[in-house]
Amino acid sequence: MIALHKSELFQAAVSLLYPATCTICRKHVRTGEYLCEICEAKIVRIVPPFCEQCSEPFEGSINTTFTCANCAHRTFYFTAAVAAYRGRGIVRDVIHEFKYNRQIHLRHLVARWLCAALDDDRLRNQQFDLIVPVPLHPARQRERGFNQASLLAKLLSAQTSIPCRPLLKRVRYTTTQTALDRSERMENLHNAFRLRKNADVRGLRVLLIDDVLTTGSTLSECARVLKRAGASSVHAATAARA
Repeated sequence: MIALHKSELFQAAVSLLYPATCTICRKHVRTGEYLCEICEAKIVRIVPPFCEQCSEPFEGSINTTFTCANCAHRTFYFTAAVAAYRGRGIVRDVIHEFKYNRQIHLRHLVARWLCAALDDDRLRNQQFDLIVPVPLHPARQRERGFNQASLLAKLLSAQTSIPCRPLLKRVRYTTTQTALDRSERMENLHNAFRLRKNADVRGLRVLLIDDVLTTGSTLSECARVLKRAGASSVHAATAARA
């Protein structure tokens, strides 16, 4: 009881000395929050209508499920890739601060967005045996200091009690995907991933995790490796859709 009391006093003192502020505008926020109400209201949740396979939103009056032009003539190895928020504006800024400016504490906010993806109909009723994060190449992970997908997957595992295992490894260093078109991304990623030694996914239902979905090429290549190794199904979830 005394230790708990001291801990509470310490946290209260820290809050007084370093009050929580909004990640974007620096206004004061409640302890444990990362965005003020005004900034929170600016983030855009992905809602129907959207592509059933890659979550690309459609600004129209479609009332039935559909596949977007990005997916129409492609073979994806995941059943569906679900993203919760549009990766623009504040969402993009937060993820960039997390990934590239080493603001590791923001993983908790991004993980909240990722958890929101699990409420989607395409994932809500699925039973998953395993959470697998998309890996970084060892050289890029040394440069960054961490793998953002792995941090998010661990937080999601703690929330859902689904085991998290880093069963994939990136065996080929690839150039950044940012400036590449869809076909170039696919070529860039070919044979870039491999299952780790002694990893066994035979018959397992896998939830693949990353921070952002762009064209789906990275997730699909990871899913291809998992399916080829015997996974019975692979779904994907990300915090944002670029």
